[in-house]
Amino acid sequence: MTPDEPDTERLLEMSAQVLAGCPALFQYRNKSASPALRREQAFRLLALCQMSATPLIINDDLELALELGADGVHLGRGDGDAAFARRALDARGAGRIVGVSCYDEWERAVAGAEAGADYVAFGAMFVSATKPLAPPAPVGLLTRARRELKPDVAVVGIGGITLGNAGMLFEAGADLVAVVSDVFGAADPRARAAVYRALARG
Repeated sequence: MTPDEPDTERLLEMSAQVLAGCPALFQYRNKSASPALRREQAFRLLALCQMSATPLIINDDLELALELGADGVHLGRGDGDAAFARRALDARGAGRIVGVSCYDEWERAVAGAEAGADYVAFGAMFVSATKPLAPPAPVGLLTRARRELKPDVAVVGIGGITLGNAGMLFEAGADLVAVVSDVFGAADPRARAAVYRALARG
């Protein structure tokens, strides 16, 4: 997941390094950008992701994802209906991705899975600089989701994740983890992203 970076060239430079580490997915997220800047950054990131064959997920903005032809959308609370997003993306072609934020709420995960989400994300799993006000989510939610949701729904942990604590999330049942600071802030973002990819593969 990208940081809130206003300098597009800087964002592209950092993102290229991260993409060289072969992340499973790449999510564009910039809460502080204007609509015009978000569109510019997302458009240019899409080209980078296509060159590295990495799916680009647009955070919080189905309309932008559809406009750009991105690989998917991530929906938080208030970002729209997951079932509607599923239908809209499917109309653009097979293989598009819908993800939903579930916070610490099991019911949101069940509803998201029933609506056709490809992954459900729980968090914050740990104290997060990116989302300091996010409610804590128990690690047990990952285990329950892996046990009770359909096998084709991926389980994601988010919030305050580092190499020091990611392993316990995978052990608990996570398929993926969403990371901002510990990758983009690393001395070598490519190497850091590659280590996370290896952890996810087990």
